[in-house]
Amino acid sequence: MDILRFATAGSVDDGKSTLIGRLLYDSKSVFEDQLEAVERTSRQRGDLYTDLALLTDGLRAEREQGITIDVAYRYFATPRRKFIIADTPGHTQYTRNMVTGASTADLAIVLVDARKGLLEQSRRHATIVSLLRVPHIVLAVNKMDLVDWSEDVYEAIRSEFLEFAARLDFSDVTVIPMSALAGDNVVSRSENMPWYEGASLLHHLEHVYIASDRNLTDVRFPVQYVIRPQNGRGDYRAFAGQVVGGVMKPGDEVMVLPSGLPTRIRTIDTADGEVAEAYPPMSVTVRLEDEVDVSRGDMICRPHNQPTVTQDIDAMICWMDDMPLRPGQKYAIKHTTRTTRALVKEVQYELDVNSLHRNQGVDSLGINAIGRVRFRTTQPILVDPYRRNRMTGAFILIDEVTNRTVGAGVINET
Repeated sequence: MDILRFATAGSVDDGKSTLIGRLLYDSKSVFEDQLEAVERTSRQRGDLYTDLALLTDGLRAEREQGITIDVAYRYFATPRRKFIIADTPGHTQYTRNMVTGASTADLAIVLVDARKGLLEQSRRHATIVSLLRVPHIVLAVNKMDLVDWSEDVYEAIRSEFLEFAARLDFSDVTVIPMSALAGDNVVSRSENMPWYEGASLLHHLEHVYIASDRNLTDVRFPVQYVIRPQNGRGDYRAFAGQVVGGVMKPGDEVMVLPSGLPTRIRTIDTADGEVAEAYPPMSVTVRLEDEVDVSRGDMICRPHNQPTVTQDIDAMICWMDDMPLRPGQKYAIKHTTRTTRALVKEVQYELDVNSLHRNQGVDSLGINAIGRVRFRTTQPILVDPYRRNRMTGAFILIDEVTNRTVGAGVINET
């Protein structure tokens, strides 16, 4: 049974946490004691209904203020598929948390309040989802019960979003009208909107095709840990990590970068024993035929299909820190399993999330800004364009003084 990772996005109070609570509740994925605690808290707050958003808003500050601050991960399954949900914040100041939740998603649900339509934060989140190349996007037009299930309201929002999305990079856009609070079109089709002929949200999540989204062509295996021979292990020397691209098999001819040394794969092991092949996102241990020098941060790939070895990076950045990003600043850069230092060479432009206009001539990026930036690293890193591989094409920037993650980047064509 495969796993679908999806994230919610959108503006404040569009109903993201309520939608997830409804999905968990209607799919019978909530324990009785959890439901009793939510019902009790709802009564204490004076709500006239059970606030299903409390199933995901776990922090005390979130419950007190009725907002989502941190990314909450929830898990549930149906007979067809397993799901990992990332409930991300809607507030502008927590955009960094939203980026975290969406970065590993196969699908993103962007909610809009039917009464308000597309807001700036809805557009910002859709832009980030596109930038992160989340392959599938669902626009959930929520709170349809508050606009009398109006088809005209739905069509106006749908048309506006599709026009906006056409200028972004989505391969699959689905629009669903719903009421998360009442459960309409969430798990079951709604009788209140007979004019809508599409599937419910859960049906779409169960059937969306994700197998072709992963790169199974370019073998990429960043080495995370070197397992050395130890007492009782004989000569067992292997390299542990996660396969982030391609299919690896024993006997395959491979190369270790950046040294360029050729060798072959002897065996591929997992916690359950030896396997005949490994593919994304499997975590495995690889043994090689030859005693080659391999360290953490190196990459195993095919001799005739290599990532680009470079010190110059051209990337789109989502800036997450209060201190602006400016040319001349230095940061630690973490790319796959390799960490080195990077110098900001140039801020080329800032992207206006409403108009998608490129504001040229800016010399800095403020918090939550998205822009195109050039970097120079102190050591070569092994990269692919993000559109080809979401793992080898992404990185984070870290403030070396505070150890805070200050930016997330996706690499443009190299």
